[in-house]
Amino acid sequence: MRLRTLPLSLAGVVLGAFLAWPVRQTGVLTLIALLLTTVCLQILSNLSNELGDYLSGTDGTGREGPMYSLGEGKITEPEFKKLIIYFVGLCCFFGVLMIASAFNGNIFCIKALCLYALGICAVWAAMHYTLGKNPYGYIGLGDLFVFIFFGLVSVAGAYYVIAQDFTSWHILLPAVCIGMFSVGVLNTNNIRDMESDAGTRKTVPLLIGERKAKIYQTALIVIGWVTMVVFTLLEHSSPWNWLYLITLPLYIVHLYGVWKHHGGALDKYLPLLVMSSFLFSLLAGIGYLL
Repeated sequence: MRLRTLPLSLAGVVLGAFLAWPVRQTGVLTLIALLLTTVCLQILSNLSNELGDYLSGTDGTGREGPMYSLGEGKITEPEFKKLIIYFVGLCCFFGVLMIASAFNGNIFCIKALCLYALGICAVWAAMHYTLGKNPYGYIGLGDLFVFIFFGLVSVAGAYYVIAQDFTSWHILLPAVCIGMFSVGVLNTNNIRDMESDAGTRKTVPLLIGERKAKIYQTALIVIGWVTMVVFTLLEHSSPWNWLYLITLPLYIVHLYGVWKHHGGALDKYLPLLVMSSFLFSLLAGIGYLL
């Protein structure tokens, strides 16, 4: 299930929920259902990606990352497909529970229907990164989808579920921030896997080369920080709003490692960026509640 990816999936919804909490304090059930929906979507994405890579033969012995259950024969293909179906069901169950709780059981209002449509898109995107006839992850579109769903949809969507309205366009700034950090995680992964990915898929690092991919990585992190700083300047009401600045050294260490290392040596900088992004979101959200 690639558990180390779960904090990144939660980063956006945690930040969005915290930012919305002063606007409208929702019930605990809504928040729990929101978090469980997010976790199930991320696990669904991880499982679908593994199956897609396994069926296409792109996750062979030459990959730089860890081997997974299908490749090691720990689970059969039919069993794995059943597991994916189970998680589609869990995504739907917790998603409907979240909407029902948020709108006091009125699950067919316009706002709820919009969230259903967004949920369907999220399930589709989770399953088709490497799975299906034309997986978007194999044609260089992974960065775009990660930015949309881990950034814009995650932060703004969570904000909307809690606040049930958009009180300001400013919410797009932290959404862009988390989107940039999330794309940075994918880009680091793709830089690491350039050798094994060559000839099997198109990724941004393969299209632009390793050096430019590292420049791109630097730009993603810098833009993410700039957008959050702008948001804080616009919404500043307390010194606590700057609490997330504590995490800045972690991002510096990450970028230093990305520029210094190659291939499999980059693997340890993936969880560093994931946990840095989660901690960043947590501290930023707490800072706006204090």
